[in-house]
Amino acid sequence: MAAVKYIASEKLPEWLKALASERRVLVPVEEGGGVVFRPFDPARQPVFGSDATAPPKAAVFPACQELFRYENGKDPEDAGKPTLNIIPTIEATPTVVFGAKPCGARGFLIFDRVYQGKKFPDPYYTAARDATVFITMACATVENTCFCNWVGSGPADTAGSDVLLTPIAGGYLVEAVSDKGAPFLDSPLLTDGAAKTAEAEAVRTKARESLAPAPDIADAPAALLAAFDDMDFWRDQSDKCISCGACTYLCPTCYCFTITDETAGNAGRRMRSWDACMHFQFTLEASGHNPRPTKAHRLRNRVGHKFSYYPTLHEGLIACCGCGRCVKSCPVSVDIREIVQNAVARAKA
Repeated sequence: MAAVKYIASEKLPEWLKALASERRVLVPVEEGGGVVFRPFDPARQPVFGSDATAPPKAAVFPACQELFRYENGKDPEDAGKPTLNIIPTIEATPTVVFGAKPCGARGFLIFDRVYQGKKFPDPYYTAARDATVFITMACATVENTCFCNWVGSGPADTAGSDVLLTPIAGGYLVEAVSDKGAPFLDSPLLTDGAAKTAEAEAVRTKARESLAPAPDIADAPAALLAAFDDMDFWRDQSDKCISCGACTYLCPTCYCFTITDETAGNAGRRMRSWDACMHFQFTLEASGHNPRPTKAHRLRNRVGHKFSYYPTLHEGLIACCGCGRCVKSCPVSVDIREIVQNAVARAKA
């Protein structure tokens, strides 16, 4: 049986300092009216216990990332022959993401199947993924926007995490839930926690039972496909959407990007930056044609991808972790839960 440890709340800053002495440690902090992950600073109080506004996906998949640099030149033996020197910039800083909710780490299960596929593995993502450890905190309470139980998850889900902390009286129960996480329990600041496992389980059970019951969405993949050509349905679902993209940028499972080259003289760099299917330009072709010309088409793609196309391709795994960020942060209250249920109801009508 894996070791179970305990750490008192007052010792948490000391543990973070010890971790930060050997690697980059990202913790949730208040910034700009929200909570985001930033490098640990002893002078800056982390915000634990509530879900961060933005998920920790940038730790592995940065919002803007240099892929390589390039230099244009000429062959010294043939001045009429151009040359191109490509310099890859694969960087993987050893990192610990500390204090994310389990749903934030679970999001990488969706990324892994895309960026670590056997045929075309992404070396940038893989290097960062291998160098990153997730020490997550189980939810003691849930919000009305949470729906992790819809997608086969829960407030103490260990999928995607390496170490799971559960808040209990005076501190946290600490459990290694992956081989990568086991060495982190060797800290002398942690004491034996076997006697506290029942208390931690009670916390997890209370949180799980406080979630609203999950509806049966087993028919969602087929229902969304059946509604694919019903643009009246999708216009109705998307009427109040303002195409701001908040739902995609704050989503732990959205992985789309665009590529740009930044050139100065004979040298430059290629950049990969987050992009969003909710933006008009995302599918705009050079000819001027756009296969998703309206926000109804784009919302159809977003919801269909998460609850139909992706699970069909990946053994039923829903490309949504149920964190509720897209619901909570939408300025006009578009609710993906309602859209999925409306599609299922339409199919049954």
